[in-house]
Amino acid sequence: MDTGSAADASPAGVSDYPVVALVLQGGGALGAYQGGVYEGLAEAGIHPNWVAGISIGALNAAIIAGNAPQDRVKQLQGFWETICRQPWWPPLHTALPAGAVQGLPAAWRVLIDSWESGRALFEGQNGFFVPRPLPALGLGAGDPAMASYYDTTPLRATLERFADFERINQPSQMRVSVGAVNVRSGNFIYFDNTERTLRPEHFMASGALPPGFPAVAVDGEYYWDGGLVSNTPLQQVVSARPRRDALIFQIDLWSATGELPTDLIEVAERQKDIQYSSRTRMVTTAMREEQQLRRLLREALDRVPERARDGNWYAQAAALACRARRNVIHLIYRDKPYERFAKDYQFSAVTMKEHWSGGLSDMRATLEHPQWLALPDDDRPFATHDLHGSPRG
Repeated sequence: MDTGSAADASPAGVSDYPVVALVLQGGGALGAYQGGVYEGLAEAGIHPNWVAGISIGALNAAIIAGNAPQDRVKQLQGFWETICRQPWWPPLHTALPAGAVQGLPAAWRVLIDSWESGRALFEGQNGFFVPRPLPALGLGAGDPAMASYYDTTPLRATLERFADFERINQPSQMRVSVGAVNVRSGNFIYFDNTERTLRPEHFMASGALPPGFPAVAVDGEYYWDGGLVSNTPLQQVVSARPRRDALIFQIDLWSATGELPTDLIEVAERQKDIQYSSRTRMVTTAMREEQQLRRLLREALDRVPERARDGNWYAQAAALACRARRNVIHLIYRDKPYERFAKDYQFSAVTMKEHWSGGLSDMRATLEHPQWLALPDDDRPFATHDLHGSPRG
């Protein structure tokens, strides 16, 4: 893999890593936050050489990988402006003075956001999905591609408009991995451009969340949203072989921590937060312990005399041993006080811009700590840093 582009004009420390990965969680409309995060990376000269995504993260991954570095932010913005454009009537906030929405009390924002999310349910989203006619809701239709409330056919043309799939399938430029679930077997799979040619349907499958969206056919099998099993590809990036030093930007859209719900609406929201959060801190803790054991094993094997290294036991132990160092920079979208259960399908342009701005602000603030980008030392080979938490290593 060509890793030169990952370090061009980038902050000190980034060039020390052969792998610079961007890991994008699923979360529907919240995914605009990831667009802002990427803009922050791009303006700092950090260009990942591996992007991995689930669901909306997979769609963002397609746009990032499918464009030259200098075009990615513009194309991401175009993609989000397209899918957040209402297909029918103008959005409610256009009746208000410019900038007035952001200054409204939380109660009014709840009302406006509820209206806009309701529109998504009844109208669909431009270039993304459209509601099926009532007679065609897949009741007895016998077609897996029809068994859903919405038709995602428009998404294919949108992806092809904003992403060059010839470029996506050049792993020497950027490795791409997107996760999905085989509906028939229930097995989780990563579609990876180092193993196969990726087409629009691979990315659409990663975001095919039932029962809203239909299963997507890929090479004779049907797939659903990878978030049904795992909503982050972090494990895929860390466990890939050969194991190499890696700087990983993990961008989550759901927080596992939150307030105790006091009514049924809050219960539904909290349930969704917990269900789709990636337990990133728990995962990174386990990975840190695993990496320390692999490193200790490597040091122990180095002390084995050459004459004693024959045999299958040594080969197996050597395959498990590893000196690679990993540094995870973790960003999590933080809910606004007025956001409710429908935040992942509230696609209004105003909210999209707020999410984008939040991601950009968080990445800029993260990069104000350049020491976080440093390669972990040999004694503590796995480090994590969180703008809203404490650095751990």
